[in-house]
Amino acid sequence: MKTLLLGGVVLAMFATASPSALAQKDPDEPTAVLNFLVVKDDNGKPVRNASVIMHPVTSRGKQERGGMELKTDPDGKSSFDGIPYGKLRVQVLASGFQTYGEDFDVNRPKMEFTIKLKRPQGQYSIYEDHAKDPNSPKQQSPPPDKKDDARN
Repeated sequence: MKTLLLGGVVLAMFATASPSALAQKDPDEPTAVLNFLVVKDDNGKPVRNASVIMHPVTSRGKQERGGMELKTDPDGKSSFDGIPYGKLRVQVLASGFQTYGEDFDVNRPKMEFTIKLKRPQGQYSIYEDHAKDPNSPKQQSPPPDKKDDARN
């Protein structure tokens, strides 16, 4: 039992000690400072404790393994120093909001991002009465039957 516990602890140490895919691989490679501000789309107020997840992206547009997750502070801010230049996929998740995702090209020493999170949209149902909805398409009457036009 002790051997199994010790093996689990050693395995956990190796898992947490592995370098991140976002870590700088070459000391001469330029890096950037990324600042994120996450706000609500409807009123501009900050979203606290939102997860900002960053993944490097290959030249083919595929997401690489690894990555990093940051949390926003009470002011909706989060930042990270040491991101290598190149493509970066940013996802933002927060309870009660739609998931945000976009790819960015990190190409400057300091970059700032303002991310506006939207509330979830309602689902469209064919079983609901949409005639009262001002955004629903207007129902058109069917075209007259050509046989009726020929008789008149």
